[in-house]
Amino acid sequence: MGLGFHYKNQEQIFTEMEGDTPYLAYPMLTNTGLVHHGFSTRLGGVSKDCWSSLNLSFTRGDDKEHVRENFNRIGNAIGVKPENMVFTHQTHTTNVRVVTEKERGMGIVCPRDYSDVDGLVTNVPELCLVTFFADCVPLYFLDPVKKVIGLSHSGWRGTVGKIGNNTVRCMQENFGCKPEHILAAIGPSICQECYEVSEEVIEQFRTQFSEEYQKDLFYRKPNGRYQLDLWKANELIFLEAGIKKEHIAITNICTHCNRDLMFSHRATGDKRGNLCAFLALK
Repeated sequence: MGLGFHYKNQEQIFTEMEGDTPYLAYPMLTNTGLVHHGFSTRLGGVSKDCWSSLNLSFTRGDDKEHVRENFNRIGNAIGVKPENMVFTHQTHTTNVRVVTEKERGMGIVCPRDYSDVDGLVTNVPELCLVTFFADCVPLYFLDPVKKVIGLSHSGWRGTVGKIGNNTVRCMQENFGCKPEHILAAIGPSICQECYEVSEEVIEQFRTQFSEEYQKDLFYRKPNGRYQLDLWKANELIFLEAGIKKEHIAITNICTHCNRDLMFSHRATGDKRGNLCAFLALK
């Protein structure tokens, strides 16, 4: 039957993993056999009201026991354990942290000893990286040669600051990864048609992206505001970092267009839960 997503095109970017707690998976990553991964929906949880039903945030006012049960459910569906998860501490930075065995469980079963971290990288098996979303862009990375993974949160600030490039650099410097080996995916997030921004935001993108690409990144409307394409911007960042075009999967699911299946900040403001991206080496 399918989950009922509205897709921007018919390209098979995702597999819809149906069940009691459904989620989205990338065939590109699944087919390597190296990782457990997924992107949550708002379906299959126990939260109520504006957090209904699979809210994955402890900081939005939801009952913490409901959130814990939601993590148990999505973890079981994807094949990861909550006690093996490691959370970001997202503040729209471009900071990427290497996480090791000592960070296992931080954010969910024990406090984090770090802050202002929007990206995580590791080579530790079964340690599950977790990032949080409600319109911003999830970025997945897998080096199948060195067996290293990365997961980053990229809103407009992270995108203009090129956190995707920072993540690749972190994988290179700490684990000897080569960009041409990395598989990278851009996850469900707000599409260009739904993402209106100000002149001030666009000025920063003009500074950071070559003029030849700007017509593909944004356009001006009669009201003086702009529609910005974060998907295209992050694809350009991946290519600039040395990732091969054929190794990039770009979402065709907009969180705002699918607000009945996804949480969207633009749609409901602060009255919402959070989605999560998950990535773990087997």
